[in-house]
Amino acid sequence: MTPDTVGLALLLLGVLLLVSKLVRVRWKLTQRLYLPGSIIGGGIALLLGPDVFGRLMGLLADRGLGGGFAERAAEGGLFGADVMSVWSALPGLLISVVFASLFLGKRMPRLREAVSLAGPNLAFGITMASGQYVIGLVLALLVLVPLFNVPAFSGALIEIGFLGGHGTAAGLGSTFEQAGWAQGQDLALGMATVGLLSGIIVGIVLINWGVRRGRSSVISADARGTDGERAGLVERERRTPGATMTVHPSSMDPLTLHFGLVALAVLIGQLLLTGLRWLERALWADTIEIMAYVPLFPLAMIGGIVLQVFIDRFDRHDVVDHKTVERIQGLSLDVLIIAAMATLSLRAIADNFAAFAILAAAGVAWSVCAFLLLAPRMMPSHWFERGIGEFGQSLGVTATGLVLMRVVDPEMRSPAYPAFGYKQLIFEPFFGGGLVTAAAIPLILSPHVGPVGFLAMMAAVLAASLFTGLVLLRRGRRGRPGAVPGAPGAEAQRVP
Repeated sequence: MTPDTVGLALLLLGVLLLVSKLVRVRWKLTQRLYLPGSIIGGGIALLLGPDVFGRLMGLLADRGLGGGFAERAAEGGLFGADVMSVWSALPGLLISVVFASLFLGKRMPRLREAVSLAGPNLAFGITMASGQYVIGLVLALLVLVPLFNVPAFSGALIEIGFLGGHGTAAGLGSTFEQAGWAQGQDLALGMATVGLLSGIIVGIVLINWGVRRGRSSVISADARGTDGERAGLVERERRTPGATMTVHPSSMDPLTLHFGLVALAVLIGQLLLTGLRWLERALWADTIEIMAYVPLFPLAMIGGIVLQVFIDRFDRHDVVDHKTVERIQGLSLDVLIIAAMATLSLRAIADNFAAFAILAAAGVAWSVCAFLLLAPRMMPSHWFERGIGEFGQSLGVTATGLVLMRVVDPEMRSPAYPAFGYKQLIFEPFFGGGLVTAAAIPLILSPHVGPVGFLAMMAAVLAASLFTGLVLLRRGRRGRPGAVPGAPGAEAQRVP
């Protein structure tokens, strides 16, 4: 793999991102589905890759048509095998950048403030996440393992793909390989795609149902987004700065400074991971081995939290700008998703389609039922706006939850956004790509825990979160009208 090949692969990703944006602006269906450009670009790359375009060229080459181009394209699609090999390595690298950026530049809130506002969201979110493990493992043990001969840890694919998303699925590639089932990564990536599309499509259907039935206390049935919002554009008169120049470019470009902070967070995570692996080898690796399977990205997130604690203490000039960190994170995530989808193996999904379809259908059904039956009982007020964000995240990562909240509460009239954000500080380090997600497969493989033991653990977490949300938090709110501190009025508003 030469430097020229690496450079070409990155340039082609940039071109795909531009093409995907043009598709979003021009194609009304992608606007109605609120499809991110990275998913569109990833779909285009997948169609032009070895599993679709490459196979078509292979058929032509077998018939003596297409010449040398057909033979080369049969191996690596339109982009070539060398470019595909570069793309396949990018997700595992970039996911650490994405997770290291999660908390950089955000002031860590006081515990009491975060718990009072985010408690119901946290209880509901953990219910959704642990329920995905419970349902997946029950299906794996009773149906998938005996009938389709797949590993028992396939039951973790729902949470890895849905809540973790493409980034987590890609980042766990080495874990799947070490576990002896490399196809699991392709299934997880396929699950992430199904979850994202289901989250957006089913979420939009639920929003329309909720608005027509009067479930939303923020928007009315005649609320509509602007043409620019549907195309993913911001009108000139509504544009705001995306980042703040906190240092003068004559000394160092602000983007360079923030990239250095993200890099430092990743390195802190690498040191933590190395130390934990050394400790495991020294103390208990002979009986149980977990850290050897854990990838870097959840520790990179902890590295970001550690760095942010020091920033809160010593950054007296407010040099760290979260919006700039978000731009670095956003670029990394867009490139990661396109690269992961471009290198997705459709053959692996086809070979395990029955197991894949059962897990995907069960995961979607659980999220829909939890939203309709549990959210109204666990959320103190504005349950629809708060619950739709958790529903979106349960199927298609944090971004999908934010997209759905943006649709149902475009002017942030409800407490949904701060509750969702504070909840992430406690939720993200464990689920949706956090420590529980990273440790799930090693624990299921461990002879001391195993699939039944991990199922019991997640069932206990599910029961505890249900009890907290349905009993403890509701009992604490009794006699307190308004439910959420600082919550705006509940009167429905028409969005201009």
